[in-house]
Amino acid sequence: MKKWLTVGPPSRPNPQAKTNTPRPSTPTEVVRAYYTALKESRVRDAMLMSILRPAVEALSAEELKGFETDFARLAAAAPTDFEITGEQLSGEEATVFVKTGEGKELKVDPVNLIRERGAWVVGDREGAAEVKKQGKKFLFEQRIAAHEAEAEDMLKRIQAAELAHSLQHGGRFADLQTLVRAGYVPQDILGTETTGYRFTVITDGKSYAARAEPARYGHTGRLSFYMDAGGVRKKDAGGKPLSPPKSK
Repeated sequence: MKKWLTVGPPSRPNPQAKTNTPRPSTPTEVVRAYYTALKESRVRDAMLMSILRPAVEALSAEELKGFETDFARLAAAAPTDFEITGEQLSGEEATVFVKTGEGKELKVDPVNLIRERGAWVVGDREGAAEVKKQGKKFLFEQRIAAHEAEAEDMLKRIQAAELAHSLQHGGRFADLQTLVRAGYVPQDILGTETTGYRFTVITDGKSYAARAEPARYGHTGRLSFYMDAGGVRKKDAGGKPLSPPKSK
């Protein structure tokens, strides 16, 4: 579930509010309602139809507000159009097949569901057990894992960007602002709100190194990263920058 989190602001429903909308009763109906909620930026509503429900319901209003940016990213990644093409049932488990995209982007994804207390929810048994074990901590840990994975991916993008820049500029490397202006890496890398990490590129034009540290240690990440020609290093450094490896 690394990418559970990934913009239009998500809704802020009252956790105590009740609705008269009939609850989806079949796997297909649940998946249709789940995807529709994501498309409409009602991420919390979508999560309440999944194995994440116990974790989401345990969040305080303040904690829920703290996930707004993460929920918005997830809504932004949701397909704008989808079609359910089939359903398979096997006792208390089901798979619904969802078609998204067009042309070369067309794909059909299986969505797993399980039946819990008479209701179908999106997810699998293993994930449901982990959510019940960790409670709301599960969401915080998933956010950290997602930000750390994305930070490492972003460093690899910086590496590719530096290579492209050097090929076009006589072997010279660039700082982060230059890479952003050239369109090699996204604008939000200059801030921390969406990435959860603080990125830095150090260069003298002839060589470069890049670092990434969590914007809020223990909240948006724990690992610090350092990348140079030797590759990417990562370590829990308490939120502090990693130093270059010592020469042997």
